[in-house]
Amino acid sequence: MIVEPKIRGFICTTSHPIGCAKNVAEQIAYVKSKPAIDGTKKALIIGSSTGYGLATRIAAAFGCGAATIGVAYERPAQLKRTATAGWYNTAAFQKQALDDGLYAKSIMGDAFSKETKDKTIELIKRDLGSVDLVVYSLAAPRRTVDSGKTYSSVIKPIGKAYTGKTIDMNTHKLSTATVEPATEEEIEGTIKVMGGEDWRLWIEALKGAGVLAQGAITLAYSYIGPEITHAIYADGTIGMAKKDLEKTAKDITDLLAPINGKAYVSVNKAVVTQASSAIPAVPLYTSILFKVMKKLGIHEGCIEQMYRMFAEKLYVPKTIVDESGRIRLDDFELRDDVQKEVSRIWNSVNDSNLEEVADVRGYWDDFYRLFGFGIDGVNYEADVDIETEIPGLV
Repeated sequence: MIVEPKIRGFICTTSHPIGCAKNVAEQIAYVKSKPAIDGTKKALIIGSSTGYGLATRIAAAFGCGAATIGVAYERPAQLKRTATAGWYNTAAFQKQALDDGLYAKSIMGDAFSKETKDKTIELIKRDLGSVDLVVYSLAAPRRTVDSGKTYSSVIKPIGKAYTGKTIDMNTHKLSTATVEPATEEEIEGTIKVMGGEDWRLWIEALKGAGVLAQGAITLAYSYIGPEITHAIYADGTIGMAKKDLEKTAKDITDLLAPINGKAYVSVNKAVVTQASSAIPAVPLYTSILFKVMKKLGIHEGCIEQMYRMFAEKLYVPKTIVDESGRIRLDDFELRDDVQKEVSRIWNSVNDSNLEEVADVRGYWDDFYRLFGFGIDGVNYEADVDIETEIPGLV
């Protein structure tokens, strides 16, 4: 069938198998063009199918030559409904890794569940014995805990409503959006879903099963952002969850002390994600940021950041962290010259100069690329087989 992007609100309901494969191939080619990294040899990536998790797995496999196990929750094609982009991404990664002689297996399941944890541990024991890197890169709207209760995450301010300008994703015009403050239940739910509890449960399970190597490292990803977005992000419900994540990193480091292990939170740069498109202020801020950083030649996507993290921050004689013990990949984004220019543009942007001062096209290009669309060299008018098998799927 011919696959076209179908946008509903902030969601793309289709994905292109050839485009997703090309997107993965380009990320692999980027890593292969860089010097090899003396880093992880056996890595577990929890949330491995898109965004930072996928980029981490690519950097580990093709940058470090690591054996990798990926855990994701994706859906295959059904009748005339395409698979999710993460399914196609995983298939493309697995094929290339196996073609290159690298160990690569994937588990499709709810990473929050004990069943998936147990299945992953069994696979590690059988095939690898242990892992020296565990990356926790989940971004989920809800989580069902072992008791059966389901929690949902929300992106809302705390204490008072937030009103700010943003880009209307349908008209590409500036608009004003208001978000009411979160309830206590919503704050609790967001921390349960996006905080550190499940990360700690994974590490406890892995350590208890004896499948963490001596000196094992574990990472979780976060975002802080500039003052412009703090009310809706860093000081909102997501910010509360990320603070819990940082506290958990300290707890996990204590837990790993007997094996000389360490837990880090990596604070990454703003990138386009499906979730971020729905956050007021973020699409506009990101579009302006892209314009500024591209002009300065310091713009990075997920793969550039993950390679840089491994090569320049993590796998160096002494891990590079800030005063709070966090790895900072938002260092370019938060440079004084970058934020000064972003603030200047933010205060002067209007409908007539929006396309000139903000990289709206670049934002949308990145959004479509998430689903395999708008990628050079792909014939989107051709019939494609939407049913794709994942080699090495457990």
